[in-house]
Amino acid sequence: MPNLLRTHTLPSTDLRVSTLCYGGGAAGTVLRGKDLDRILNAFRDAGGNFFDTAHCYSYWIENGTGASELAFADYFRRNGGRDKVVIATKGGIPSVRGYRKVQWHLSPGRIAADIDDSLGRLDTDTIDLYWLHRDDPRVPVGEIIETLNAEARRGRVRFLGASNWATVRIAAADLYAANHGLRGFVASQPEWSLAHPVREVRDPTTHQFNDEDRAWHEREKVPVVPYSPTAGGYFATGGQAAQAASDNEISRGRLRRAEPLASQLGCTPSQIALAYLMSHGFPVIPILGAKQIEHLRDGIGAADIRLTPEQLAWLRDGS
Repeated sequence: MPNLLRTHTLPSTDLRVSTLCYGGGAAGTVLRGKDLDRILNAFRDAGGNFFDTAHCYSYWIENGTGASELAFADYFRRNGGRDKVVIATKGGIPSVRGYRKVQWHLSPGRIAADIDDSLGRLDTDTIDLYWLHRDDPRVPVGEIIETLNAEARRGRVRFLGASNWATVRIAAADLYAANHGLRGFVASQPEWSLAHPVREVRDPTTHQFNDEDRAWHEREKVPVVPYSPTAGGYFATGGQAAQAASDNEISRGRLRRAEPLASQLGCTPSQIALAYLMSHGFPVIPILGAKQIEHLRDGIGAADIRLTPEQLAWLRDGS
């Protein structure tokens, strides 16, 4: 696979990352050994150097908690190049079925314990980009920022991100950080795709990107590193995949518009869905969780497709 991915510096950091990120939700469980090596090698051969995992991956599989972080560490021990990549991980998640019981998932002790675990599993002294996996509105943003900055002063994390946070909370946290000379969040990781989400939110602690969030990011230029950027294959399968989460009249209309645009531009509808995200007026680095080489190649093929503002509006609204 040719080197197709450019790199750029994540604003407000010294992290130089590829234009796509590889998500390790399946690493160490669904993808192991040679299968995982094949995917990660292909991503790196294409110029990919940005990897995302989490403390809780993959708690939904028996004995899966921590498997992704361990798998990444093992891969880089065997294949080298750890000093040339950026590995982000996440901590601070509430209690969910199959995961450990936690009352205050953003308390200083809980965050510190999650970082302890992740440092050990990743076999590193510091985490390049540390996301809080979920928000906890019970905790004031000032307390959260103080906790994270204490970890940064210890050298255990370098830069901070917010996953599944509403932009109003990110803005409040960043304002507190700016007023107190502290580090704020340098990026957001929400669920976001061209598909329109079904309104019944399965997990109330997640945050689905909306028009107000998009407008805030347009103003503030804060990067977005979205997960599920192709809506679980919705656009690659003509709307057949991930129907429970994505299928509704708005999504079907966007699919009907993505398909002829893909034909016009000589690409796939899934690539149009990725290009839709990456063509906004602020940095967007989609997370690819591909488990098969052909799906990875398709995603990487979207890296150089740029859509016009008119095409973005047409895909989104039909106008």
